[in-house]
Amino acid sequence: MPTCAPQLLRVALAFTAVAVVAESAAIAAESLAGRRPNIIFILTDDQGYGDLSCHGNPILKTPHIDRLHAEGMRFTDFHVSPTCSPTRSALLTGRHEFRNGVTHTILERERLTLKAVTLPEVLKASGYATGIFGKWHLGDEAEYQPNRRGFDEVFIHGAGGIGQSYPGSCGDAPGNTYFNPAILHNGKFVKTAGYCTDIFFNQATRWMEATKGRQPFYAHIATNAPHGPLQVRPEDEARYTGKVPERDGAATKKRNTQDVAKFFGMIANIDDNVGKLLATLKEMGIERDTLVIFMNDNGGTAGVQVHNAGMRGSKGTAWLGGTRASSFWRWPGTLTPNDIHGLTAHIDFFPTLVELAGAKPKDDVVARTVQSQVEGRSLVPLLQDPHAAWPDRTLFTHLGRWPKGDDPSKSKFTQCSVRTPRWHLVSDAKLGEQHWQLFDLTTDPGEKLDLAAQQPSVLSELEKSYDAWWNSIQPQLVNESAIGPAQNPFQTLFEQQFGSAPANKP
Repeated sequence: MPTCAPQLLRVALAFTAVAVVAESAAIAAESLAGRRPNIIFILTDDQGYGDLSCHGNPILKTPHIDRLHAEGMRFTDFHVSPTCSPTRSALLTGRHEFRNGVTHTILERERLTLKAVTLPEVLKASGYATGIFGKWHLGDEAEYQPNRRGFDEVFIHGAGGIGQSYPGSCGDAPGNTYFNPAILHNGKFVKTAGYCTDIFFNQATRWMEATKGRQPFYAHIATNAPHGPLQVRPEDEARYTGKVPERDGAATKKRNTQDVAKFFGMIANIDDNVGKLLATLKEMGIERDTLVIFMNDNGGTAGVQVHNAGMRGSKGTAWLGGTRASSFWRWPGTLTPNDIHGLTAHIDFFPTLVELAGAKPKDDVVARTVQSQVEGRSLVPLLQDPHAAWPDRTLFTHLGRWPKGDDPSKSKFTQCSVRTPRWHLVSDAKLGEQHWQLFDLTTDPGEKLDLAAQQPSVLSELEKSYDAWWNSIQPQLVNESAIGPAQNPFQTLFEQQFGSAPANKP
């Protein structure tokens, strides 16, 4: 695809993306391919795998998300990136974030390369209505925004969170908070009233109600909660105040426990909205025509001190606790609830939804171009049969986030890992160092016993694969020298529309 491909070519590319799944295992006559369900994707921000009662959390109660777990297919070994923008870019393109130029969450390094074909482009080109509600975080400059990446309906905040602002292009409307935020709606800011999570779900529901019956839809609901700052409705915080045990020996234990109460309250509010959404789908008569997918975007944060599902690490690390995510797929009458244990990842999301949507390739040359973009596998065989053959694979994780202007090679071994179904090779070394640790996850899922010295041949093989991968991604780190504008685009647009009026006043 040329660097400056015209929009018509981008649409043609989108039509062809299903070619990336052409090499999947043969599918039986009852194939899910081309079934064209409505698709609702719920992605939370900074909620960990252990921050759900269905995953054993002893304090937090999430009955409605638990229902998605109970009534859906559950990927038990599903992995994302250690931080948010990288995960989002991989979900929407089917390839590792570094190949999208996304190596950070700020400093222009969160921008999804304009050469990539996105999932909403594919779905839109195949007849879906596409809408995003909440967090985008893949570029705030006009050409990077979701309305130019395949979304018909856009209702988003800027930057990585409501109220965030960083030097350059990454920033939200000035003065925004989680209450009454100014939201960019199809190119114009609207001053909303209420709590952010409620607002995003309500807006998505209204759009789905207006869209249903005319064409299938893809609703991308990406909450900024429970990411900090921990701005929570008082009634939600009250649900967990006094219920979080204090950490022994912590000088700030009272503050820590109250922060967890706020964090859990924010998740409880998300859970309430999931419950309302499921009830609405039933009332609308489209429950059995709708696939609802729930995920979190990286490892846990405030809640890991309470429950981390036995894992080592958290957000920002390459340990399992930094990358393992919930992945629940509920489609009543079509998907039979079950656990799926194969090693799966965010890069598999794109080809799976493309296959379900039944997009058709139009041009062999363009199809091969798109095929070269997507590294993931369609999950359709596993959704049809959780015991289907799933060949071994190797996945790579790297935190990125090296200092602006630095040579990435200095951080080659900083918070990175190589994963196969059995082995996990991890380095949490300091800048410039190399210190691999090796874990056998079949016997040590908590990653406590380093077997690097006992398994030199395994270490050597995985290290070679990492070196080859690292070398392969270097040409695609396209944002490393990018220079952003003097003022972030959301602030500029807001001031053009409202002047200096406070953003958080309805």
